[in-house]
This record gives sequence, structure tokens and C-alpha cells, in this order.
Amino acid sequence: MVDIRVAPLGTNPREFLNLVDYLYQSDPHYVRPLDFDLSARLNPKKNPFFEHGEGVMLLARKNGRVVGRMTAQIDREHLARYQDATGFFGFFDTTNDQDVASALLREGERWLRAKGMKRALGPMSLSINEEMGCLVEGFDTPPYLMMPHHLPYQGALIEGAGYTKTKDVYAWHYKVGPLNSRVKKAMTDVLAMPEITVRPVNKKRLEDDVQIVVDIFNDAWGENWGFVPFTRNEVKKMAEDFQLILEPELTRIVYVNGEPAAMAIGVPNLNEAARDLGGSLFPTGAAKLLWRLKVEGTKSARLVLLGIKKKVRTQRKYAALALYLYGAMNEAGRSLGIEEGELSWTLEDNGPVNAGVRMMGAEIYKRYRVYERAL
Repeated sequence: MVDIRVAPLGTNPREFLNLVDYLYQSDPHYVRPLDFDLSARLNPKKNPFFEHGEGVMLLARKNGRVVGRMTAQIDREHLARYQDATGFFGFFDTTNDQDVASALLREGERWLRAKGMKRALGPMSLSINEEMGCLVEGFDTPPYLMMPHHLPYQGALIEGAGYTKTKDVYAWHYKVGPLNSRVKKAMTDVLAMPEITVRPVNKKRLEDDVQIVVDIFNDAWGENWGFVPFTRNEVKKMAEDFQLILEPELTRIVYVNGEPAAMAIGVPNLNEAARDLGGSLFPTGAAKLLWRLKVEGTKSARLVLLGIKKKVRTQRKYAALALYLYGAMNEAGRSLGIEEGELSWTLEDNGPVNAGVRMMGAEIYKRYRVYERAL
């Protein structure tokens, strides 16, 4: 028999965090997220998501052992924007046991129904602006920073509980190297335009620059499936989080006639540096992490944000701007000794963006699936 225990988010999450050591003990590609970061994200006192969201943690036990975990949550920003009575589940990890997976999801659905929800969507941990989807292809490589990882059976268990596919998103693998002639021309043409200026993010005014980046993102991605804008306090928290990992050389803010118009943000792949830390910074993990990030440097990086404001994107004159940004990220990576990267994530039906990524020579190597079920 499966026993499900429900607790408010912010409750001591130790069992919730430690379950992954049991589930993924035979998976050489799993990278445990840093406990201090995940604990803070699950804590309503520390995560600004909870200024517009609420949720619970669920733990499944069978024969006395914790065998599954999940969150159930609602996002009032999403509800205000879409008016669709949709709630979410996330952080979904279980043993290969349909009874466990179904019991967790049924209990989460009961909580969502009590909040007036009519549809469950996930996995999203905790929102579309964090980890999204269940890994369904690409189990043979480690996940990059802030990307989920699952065992091959997990998606089938979600489907076995009555959920169906809503959307797939792609992660693209990219080898840093010489640019092709088309990208070189795009970079030359863009930089030759007198009205265009380009600079990296300035860490001395990081919160202001993150706000600029988010403003561009909100404009560029506002019509995409599931989009929810960042709040002011989420921007502030993002700036704080970037202090450790941001490498300004891997960033670009593009101005057109003095107005912010486009941006690209890459970050060193923290998972590469933290892969053997087991989620802990103590007693020596913090020193190892700082040395690997700041002295040795990582050999991989993730392109986490790229966007061009609509009024610029729709002008034929600036058609090369996306290729310029991709090329600039490639060249920055080369200068830092980065050998490969991940561009993630993109929607499966975003044809223009996917075409641009393919043009850079990237290949889809992971696929994540979002599921839904009527309540």
C-alpha cells in the first residue's frame, strides 16, 4: 500500500531532497542539484514565486521507504493571464511503480481541485520559468544547469496515470568552433549598422541589467505558449543568483538607436562543476565549486535566454540579428575555453527559432514532455 503525506512548502525538505540518492544511485548521468538552492526555491519565505503562487510537497512511502515525491502548486500570474483554471505538478520523481506514481498524482489532483482547478499540467518545478517537462529522450548524458533529468520509465508512469502530451520542448547540443560563412556575414553586417551598439551585462549594475534583459524577454516571448512574465522581485532574485555564476563575456545586450532591442545570456554549466558534490557545499564543496568556476573554468555552458523585441524582429533590416547573437555566443565561448554547450529550451513548434539554432549546427539531443489531465 502506498502512503502519501502532504506538507506545506517550506516544511523541512530533507526526505524530499534525499530521495534522489536512492532513485538515481545507478544512473551515472544524474547530477543532484545543490541542496541550499533547492531548499530556498521550495521555501515561500525565500522564493518570490510564492508572492503569486502557493503549493504543497507530497512524499510517497511504501513498506516504510520513501519512494516518490512531487509538488502541486498554483500560479496566480498564470491564472490571471490565461483564465484557464490550470494548476501544476513538479519535482516528480518515483520508483518504477505505477501505484506510486498514480497515488502521488491523484493526491496532487485533489489538492488542485480544492483550489478550484480544472486541469493539471506538468512537470513544472515550480513554473514555466524554472525546470520544465519530463525527460523522454536523451538519458545518456548529464543535464545542464536548471534542466531536469529523469529515468526512462518516468514519462510512461505519468501517461499510465491518465495524462496525455501537451507539448514537447527541445534541448540542443552545440559544439563550439569556427563559424560558417553565413553567420560570419551576419555578424559583420549587424556590427556595421551605425544605429547598433552592443555590450555585455555589467556585474556592477547587475539588477538594472537583469531588468533590461527581462524586459526584452517579456516582449520577445510574450506570445509563446505558456508564457508568464517575471515579476519585479523575481528579477531581483535572479540578479542575486547570477552573482556566483554569471560570466559577462557570455552575455550580450543589443541597442538599436539607444533602445534595448535584443539580448543573449549564456552561463557556465554549474552542473559540470558540481557533478561530484552530491548536492552539498559542506565541508569542502563550496571551495571546490568556486575553484572550478572561477579558476579552472567549465568546458561547457548553457544559453538560457535569447530574445529580440517584436518591433525589431519584424523589420527585414534586422533579420540577421539572431544569427549575430548566436555567433557572438560562440566566439565568447571560444575565448573562454568552452568546448560545447546546450541551447535550451525551445518549443517543438517554434519553427523560426528552431531553424536558426539548426543553422548554427546544433542538434536536438534531449526532449522534454509536458503532460496534462482534466480534473
